[in-house]
Amino acid sequence: MNMPSTPLAPTTGTATCSWSASTCTTTRPAVRPPSFPHRPPGNAALPSLMPSRPTQVAGQCGAGNNWAKGHYTEGAELMESVMDVVRKEAESCDCLQGFQLTHSLGGGTGSGMGTLLLSKIREEYPDRIINTFSILPSPKVSDTVVEPYNATLSVHQLIENADETFCIDNEALYDICSKTLKLPTPTYGDLNHLVSATMSGVTTCLRFPGQLNADLRKLAVNMVPFPRLHFFMPGFAPLTSRGSQQYRALTVAELTQQMFDAKNMMAACDPRHGRYLTAAAIFRGRMPMREVDEQMFNIQDKNSSYFADWLPNNVKTAVCDIPPRGLKMSATFIGNNTAIQELFKRVSEQFTAMFRRKAFLHWYTGEGMDEMEFTEAESNMNDLVSEYQQYQDATAEEEEDEEYAEEEVA
Repeated sequence: MNMPSTPLAPTTGTATCSWSASTCTTTRPAVRPPSFPHRPPGNAALPSLMPSRPTQVAGQCGAGNNWAKGHYTEGAELMESVMDVVRKEAESCDCLQGFQLTHSLGGGTGSGMGTLLLSKIREEYPDRIINTFSILPSPKVSDTVVEPYNATLSVHQLIENADETFCIDNEALYDICSKTLKLPTPTYGDLNHLVSATMSGVTTCLRFPGQLNADLRKLAVNMVPFPRLHFFMPGFAPLTSRGSQQYRALTVAELTQQMFDAKNMMAACDPRHGRYLTAAAIFRGRMPMREVDEQMFNIQDKNSSYFADWLPNNVKTAVCDIPPRGLKMSATFIGNNTAIQELFKRVSEQFTAMFRRKAFLHWYTGEGMDEMEFTEAESNMNDLVSEYQQYQDATAEEEEDEEYAEEEVA
């Protein structure tokens, strides 16, 4: 699934790109087309009267669900044009915080070309924050058989080039729509509504005043204890369908409880299977700071076994006074939980099953890739899983024992 960008304002500090099979679109508003007093007859096109949109880059073909095409051939040909647009957007910002990329990891364009763009931005803007909202393959909602290849090659790039990756998958979004929101036939528009609410929440403090502000860099500093462990599971409360209003006012306690609920997570893994290394909660709406602090302390105290005891003060809170449209208050949750390894394990198992038999590999090697790139990507993702498991099993007592042993050796 290729996500459209959420309507954020890059002039306040973020430049955002979204990917489909043939376009890159930044979020600067388009020039309004002229209004016509009378509708032209039939479906007559008016190309000469429609101003061109300078933030769009179009290609002639897609990547055909092939990561190599997006990263090395078809996508690479467009990259200079895309970077020109990115530079223009960045130059128009008065205080550039960083970049946000929304893309899918299962296809060819979002995964291959998206990660190529990521590496180019990292090269050109090494000191800016790069966030990605990445749609991972899910076991029940699959688009193509080569998803495990594309996702593994993409994660390999995300580990190295992204500062924060918000992991989202269609299965979790469909579950929220059908089980929580009771929508009989969820559309991509319904799924995108959930993602856009989360994206909006993450950048709220950049765009609106608040009692306790946070920006993309503060978020990264507080959320990423080790450079490679920057894969987050996002959540949102209260969950509402498109166009609906929240008629019953929630209390801060209810909002906090919902926010930590596994049903509200947008990644198909259960946070109760792991431990929170770090977490962040971004509240929106008029609410007393004291109550927010009390509720956050209570939930950590009651569920202390789900938080890493060797990382003190590992939950960050931000409060913005401006609520989202149609709600009196809301909360966006970001968790760096070791249970995220379930997503990578699932993809890795599928990757190994196919790669062992060299299935579909000729489509990638035919675009100039080497088998060694697959081996390296697989190894890197397996190492990531091992690191998450290592820190899930770590305890404060172990840390103290290691320090004591080091002192004795010294």
